[in-house]
Amino acid sequence: MTDFSDILLSSIEIIMQLEDKYLEVIFASLHVSLSAILISSIVCIPLAAVISINNFYLKNTVTIIINSLLALPPVVVGLLIYILLSRSGYFGEYNLLYTITAMIMAQIVLLAPILISLTKETIDDYYKKYKEYLISIHSSKLQQISTVLWGSKINLFIHILVGFGRALSEVGAILIVGGNIESLTRTMTTGIVLETSKGELSIALSLGITLLLISLVINILLYMIKKRILIKYI
Repeated sequence: MTDFSDILLSSIEIIMQLEDKYLEVIFASLHVSLSAILISSIVCIPLAAVISINNFYLKNTVTIIINSLLALPPVVVGLLIYILLSRSGYFGEYNLLYTITAMIMAQIVLLAPILISLTKETIDDYYKKYKEYLISIHSSKLQQISTVLWGSKINLFIHILVGFGRALSEVGAILIVGGNIESLTRTMTTGIVLETSKGELSIALSLGITLLLISLVINILLYMIKKRILIKYI
């Protein structure tokens, strides 16, 4: 049996060599996750603000549904999107299955309830503080939304980083709709699954270490931002 130290040294060597196949996997992961979090943020953050500052029929029901979707299994999302994009599905004619686009779609579905829920909670707290003032100056709903979004921008950025970390670590949905195709739809997480099943533990560990390093950078950024917030309010 191969010693763990040998596997670790081999994985570090793979990382240091920066081979084309290794870089392709890293870039594919970043492409999918960054695209998904960008699109999700553009759509979901303003939507969460609209839900937060408006009182409408079934608002509580909508909130409950969004919070319930936080527990949505990634493999179920992958299965549903697979069915929609398959040849017999509603969007089969676009040939999106087993593409980067399909993977981005799956991650957007998974990220949406996370961003909406976190953003709504932040906006709720901020809006409570300034609601009377915003109403007193006769600001429009659009002005109120832009004000609360700008005022809570640091916390919103934290939510985006959390979502990005979640996207990077996702494997179930993108494995189903992406197919884990080499040099096309293989990401760090799906690559780890494949290489482990093949017994290529050094390659799998190199991808795992890279994923952990990226997660470490994200957490360092989160720590710095939170520390800045604490200093600001002390």
